[in-house]
Amino acid sequence: MDKIKITNISKIFGPQPALALQLLNQGLGKEEIFNQTGQAVGLANISFEVQEGEIMVVMGLSGSGKSTLLRCLNRLIDPSQGQVFIDGVDITTLDHEALLALRRQKFGMVFQHFALFPHRNILHNVEYGLEIQGMEVDKRREKARQSLKLVGLEGWEDAMPRQLSGGMQQRVGLARALAVEPDILLMDEAFSALDPLIRGDMQSELLQLQERVRKTIVFITHDLDEALNIGSRVVLMKDGKVVQIGTPEDIISQPADDYVKRFVENVDKSRVLTAHAVMVWPRLLASPQDEPAQVLANMAEENLSSLVVVNADQTLAGIVRMETLTQAIERGDKTLENSIEREVPTVTAKEPLKGLISILATWPLSLPVIDKQRKLLGIVVKGMILSALAKRGNH
Repeated sequence: MDKIKITNISKIFGPQPALALQLLNQGLGKEEIFNQTGQAVGLANISFEVQEGEIMVVMGLSGSGKSTLLRCLNRLIDPSQGQVFIDGVDITTLDHEALLALRRQKFGMVFQHFALFPHRNILHNVEYGLEIQGMEVDKRREKARQSLKLVGLEGWEDAMPRQLSGGMQQRVGLARALAVEPDILLMDEAFSALDPLIRGDMQSELLQLQERVRKTIVFITHDLDEALNIGSRVVLMKDGKVVQIGTPEDIISQPADDYVKRFVENVDKSRVLTAHAVMVWPRLLASPQDEPAQVLANMAEENLSSLVVVNADQTLAGIVRMETLTQAIERGDKTLENSIEREVPTVTAKEPLKGLISILATWPLSLPVIDKQRKLLGIVVKGMILSALAKRGNH
């Protein structure tokens, strides 16, 4: 089941939304509707799903509707039409009391401005949401301490907000949101107020934190690099509409229209495209129990100078080179066991091409791509990367 599902969400700002919705559903645009009715279209028939544990980034320029959309997800703003499902429950049907309960149980929010209480120390700031819930003092302070530890601020409990840097204050905001143990984090331009270096650090820290806590995150940003860096998928908006939804690689390599193409034309593709985009399955593989002479013959037939070796469970054993196989045959070896080069560089499917280029600058053979269990997913060679960058650069 989808964690979040929104269906045909529209938002009209003005006293006569029905008329504007009628025109919107007839296909008129934002500017035409405003000229005819004086009503402002904030969102126009938006539908998509967010999977559990996913970071979905919603991005667009100022006025695109991204923050309005975020606030419709927990009904801080009521949509003019459409449905918002959280764990299968249509929250547009909930009364005020049920909505408040759902917000407390399901959502945490992190804003661009840190919104810390200047008169409270860090621990008391973090425990605020738990205090509102009526949790007893000892329990909520323990949860607040755990949350601060999670974001790397253990030992700062007694400090005041003014004593912390901008990045540290934002981590306090994140700790406060995490302390209530929400299923869903809504982050509205959370890092926009930070300087570029700290912003980059916070993006990295968020990704590392997500590896541990696996929250469903909807992250709003106007910054394309930030969207491509942290998003599992990206929703690109313009004038209240969605113009494209896809993985960062989809957005870069298959822009939906000229607007998206212009949006991404200056992106460093080597930072966005990953091993997954260029890896292929090897034409030939070997097993540690294979006979050296037969493997050498197979390699000669395929014109290969090296070969990836996998175990019976498809985990990576290493590689063999043509010259070591020749030596194995001379020794009379019956298997590849003594010929396998086991210390070889590997990457995951998520490794950016920039990282692959760095490795392949000194590693002359095919580069194995593996998962967390070391199972082989494919291989990458230098020519594939150059071809991919050239192809997408001319898209």
